[in-house]
Amino acid sequence: MHKQTSIVAQVLAAIVAGALVFFGILIVWVLGYQLVYAGRIFPGVSVAGVDLSGLAPQDAALKLGQTLSYPINGKVLFRDGDKVWAASPVELGMVFDPSSSAQAAYRLGRSGGLFAALDGQVRARGFGYDVAPVIIFDQRVAYQYLQGLSGQVNQPVVEASLQLDGINVTAQPGQAGRTLNVEASLVYLTARLQTFSDGEVPLAVQEVQPAVADISAQADTARQILSQPLQLVIPNAGQNDVGPWVYDAQVLANMIGLQKVQNGDKTEAQVTLDPDVLHQMLTGIETQVDRQASDPRFHFDEAAGQLVLLSPSLTGRKLDVEASMKAINDALLRGEHVVPLVVQETQPSVGDNATAQELGITGLLPNGSQTSYFYGSDEKRIQNIQTAAARFDGVLVAPGATFSMGETLGDVSLDNGFTEALIIYGGRTIKGVGGGVCQVSTTLFRTVFHTGFPVVQRVPHAYRVSYYEETSSGGIDPSLAGLDATVFFPLVDFKFTNDSPSWILMETYVDVGGRFLTWKFYSTSDGRSVTWDTTGPQNIVPAPKPAFVENTDLNPGQMTQTDYAANGADVDGVRTVMKDGATYFQDEFQTHYEAWQAVCEYAPGMDNPEKVAKRKNLCHAPSS
Repeated sequence: MHKQTSIVAQVLAAIVAGALVFFGILIVWVLGYQLVYAGRIFPGVSVAGVDLSGLAPQDAALKLGQTLSYPINGKVLFRDGDKVWAASPVELGMVFDPSSSAQAAYRLGRSGGLFAALDGQVRARGFGYDVAPVIIFDQRVAYQYLQGLSGQVNQPVVEASLQLDGINVTAQPGQAGRTLNVEASLVYLTARLQTFSDGEVPLAVQEVQPAVADISAQADTARQILSQPLQLVIPNAGQNDVGPWVYDAQVLANMIGLQKVQNGDKTEAQVTLDPDVLHQMLTGIETQVDRQASDPRFHFDEAAGQLVLLSPSLTGRKLDVEASMKAINDALLRGEHVVPLVVQETQPSVGDNATAQELGITGLLPNGSQTSYFYGSDEKRIQNIQTAAARFDGVLVAPGATFSMGETLGDVSLDNGFTEALIIYGGRTIKGVGGGVCQVSTTLFRTVFHTGFPVVQRVPHAYRVSYYEETSSGGIDPSLAGLDATVFFPLVDFKFTNDSPSWILMETYVDVGGRFLTWKFYSTSDGRSVTWDTTGPQNIVPAPKPAFVENTDLNPGQMTQTDYAANGADVDGVRTVMKDGATYFQDEFQTHYEAWQAVCEYAPGMDNPEKVAKRKNLCHAPSS
């Protein structure tokens, strides 16, 4: 046993000794080889095919610089179909570094440890070893070059479209587009330059398909749309309703187009009318279609205690423009050319068959008939009184509602039956459309006042107007001062609230021959009564002396009065409304009238206009 152990030990010792001898020889070889080629490149080492065996790095760099002209003389080709572009590496941003390349060759067999160094030396000696050249590549230059190529390679996508010649429709198919992928092409170019040899770089060209290539079916749809005029109608239109609105094929042809719609993961084209033009078209129709709901108008037959229908109610309408746009396009796609507009309806508060009992109207309210007089008014002022008063005849006011005179009166214009007459505006009495309307607002105010309903908004006139203090005999009653109201809507309005549980029916009567306006309130009395404590006109301020103004438009010797004198005054009063033997409410009415100057205009060349005015009884002081 001892003998066997001794043999194993001897074998191991021999192996170790052999290994040590081998490593010793290896080290001697490596060190000796390096000593032989100290400061020189090992045999078999080349850069880009240039043999650098035995050369010092500086000599190798000189040789490489003289031998390798690839960056300047090399050719890199780019191809796109029949188009070919050629560029030198230096044009693409490549610069060759001979010194760094020579140092890389010199380091071969001298780095990476003993075995790596030996491997490099052996491979170079036995098989040759070509070291990759060291280049500096400025990719920004290459990117810019490729971007320049993209301008010649790229082709935009052509989407399918409809071509119209008048109302003739032609389908233009889509065409694929092409786009140079500069980033991907730059990767291929970098690989080619690393080879240090001429060659072709593939261009990464991507093809982009149109979202919709074929629209022949849509062209058929467009032809069908243009086959007939388009008619837009109000649903359930009455005999006096507006419409229809008809648009011929040429108008539709100017509006027709394609819209892309997403159907799952697929993009489709849909024939549609230009949304901007269609919206503008419907906005114009909207002003004709839209209207407020209005209750019917009645008169009260006092003998029968029943309502008599004067004019039927109107359903309110509001055109839904967006929904109508969709309805039109959908109908045209279905082949329909008569399209009902989408209208939101609002029903009136009262039906045409409403009864007096249902509305709580049993008779004339106490003090519910008030009259004002307009002696001396000319035909134009009377026309405006009649026109304005008619707007309120038969109008209902719901329980709890606040009534706006301006909203019911509407637009005071020549188109609505009004004419020019004297109005108070900007501190002067001038001609304006609607002069005389305040006779109507004053009469309504007095009816509201004496029937005991709350006044929400009331504005008096700037000065005392004689019309509003006239009596049935034609005289002036100063106790009526402070009981006037003006309306100049929307700036100035008169409003009151029906705080009773019953509806109010208003009736107006204009007696042109008698020169008076009567306003009546029909309802059911809840027992309220009214008292009025007033100071009457006080703090009287005399009217200024009249002004005389030359007017070159007047004929020789002519004089006319354009403004009338009025003394200034203040009128304060308290209205007390009683109900069930107790005060229901009180409100104060304070009125301030400015002292107003008379103005007379006279023709040029007139001597002593004041004397002429006195003789003609013009521009005199107010009577009270």
